[in-house]
Amino acid sequence: MKKTLYQLKSIALLTALMLACIFTAYAQNKTKLLGNRPRSGSANSSFAVVKGNQTGIKINVGHKPVQLLQLNFDAESMSSDSLKFKVNVYEFSYIAPGANLVKQPIVSALSKGKNRISVNLEPYNIIVKGHILVAIEWLKSSSAENHFAIGLFNGGTYCYEDGRWKKIPVAGVDFNVRVKKI
Repeated sequence: MKKTLYQLKSIALLTALMLACIFTAYAQNKTKLLGNRPRSGSANSSFAVVKGNQTGIKINVGHKPVQLLQLNFDAESMSSDSLKFKVNVYEFSYIAPGANLVKQPIVSALSKGKNRISVNLEPYNIIVKGHILVAIEWLKSSSAENHFAIGLFNGGTYCYEDGRWKKIPVAGVDFNVRVKKI
């Protein structure tokens, strides 16, 4: 009887350890969406499509390292051609963006009409922590209008124009990133 009870306790302990390992592995692969809430409503903002201009938001990804998996946003373009852009991810102090953490160009395009843009960042293995600025940079100038979905009171939008960064308070473009804990 004692031997059977001991075996049952051992099996229960082993089962509990296996379940703990499974749940820990699952929790480590869990992803979450950080940044501004995605919406495609009527509130929008337009920014000049000028080569080198950038539009983005500041995101706090936390103290522990995460990998950026995907950038998402809603936009509308009135251009007949695709508007090519590059994704940049900057370290962010409390004052201004610092070094670009993207080592290889990440290029995508905004086509005519309403679009839900999702840029796959996973192959670029961008590991970040703390505050970052996620921005898109126009690769060529165009007279076309573009509109980004925005929200009010969500941290504002950062714009790089005329060689300097400036913050537009109150309204923030609805950029967000899917991240995975490392």
